[in-house]
Amino acid sequence: MDNINLTHLFEGNLNGKPLDKILFLAEKVCPSIDLGMIREVHNDLIYFFSGSCPDFQKNTLPYHNLRHSQMVVLAAARLFHGLHCKHVHISPETLFKGLLAAYFHDTGMLLQEGDQTHSGTGYMAKHEERSILFLHKYAVKKGFKEDISKDCATIIHYTDLESDPATFDYHTNEIQLAGQVIGSADILAQMADRYYLECLPLLFNEQETGGINQHKSAQELMEHTEKFYHSVVLKRLATTFSNTSEAMRTHFREMYKIDRNLYIENIDKNINYLKKIISKSNGVESLEKHLKRTPPTT
Repeated sequence: MDNINLTHLFEGNLNGKPLDKILFLAEKVCPSIDLGMIREVHNDLIYFFSGSCPDFQKNTLPYHNLRHSQMVVLAAARLFHGLHCKHVHISPETLFKGLLAAYFHDTGMLLQEGDQTHSGTGYMAKHEERSILFLHKYAVKKGFKEDISKDCATIIHYTDLESDPATFDYHTNEIQLAGQVIGSADILAQMADRYYLECLPLLFNEQETGGINQHKSAQELMEHTEKFYHSVVLKRLATTFSNTSEAMRTHFREMYKIDRNLYIENIDKNINYLKKIISKSNGVESLEKHLKRTPPTT
């Protein structure tokens, strides 16, 4: 596939708005699911991130932004679809909880109106707990059943790279599967993104401002990304998440007649290109000369 078609496929639409694709896949997996409610959640997240909602300030983070959240939801919908095609049972309740958790998983970095913190990066450390709190308030306001908040909290914990699901409170096999899907989708959507390399310096800046940086510079973060992928990410995808990410290949085969895991392929391309430019660079400015794409600001 050429780069243009591949980009449109990854974005879910020609205009980079994936809602129609998310709804299409959700209905494929569970024909009885309430598509209107998914649409409502999707639009409410736009409302929160854009600053149109009186409860939240406009999100200004360049990495953990609305686009990232939407790309995670799209990746999750694709994984659920792949699992469905492999004859794994997914109930409408579990599918909705998974997608809802994906939409809310990074809302903990949103600033509330009147917040004394100047940047959402101030909440980056353990932002999952704050995301869970916002989701709970949203669920109460919408009149959702109590188990939705509880199960979504568990699913969101799966997106914490330092978490060990074996230590979580008891949850059903279906919620475990949803957690593995959302945890995998969060990784795949970030690292397979065609703007991932350009976004690494932005991620460094967010982490530095948030006081959780483990690297001395953006260049060091970029140099350590390959090791992070091979020693942390692949292990988490394969072991912690039970290779749930392999369902992506099934999705692309059944949906597009492409028998490949395009997300993993894109990650490999990103990592290999990063290795190539690091080998001939002498500083982050030199690295950035090889990174020509401009990440969307949404």
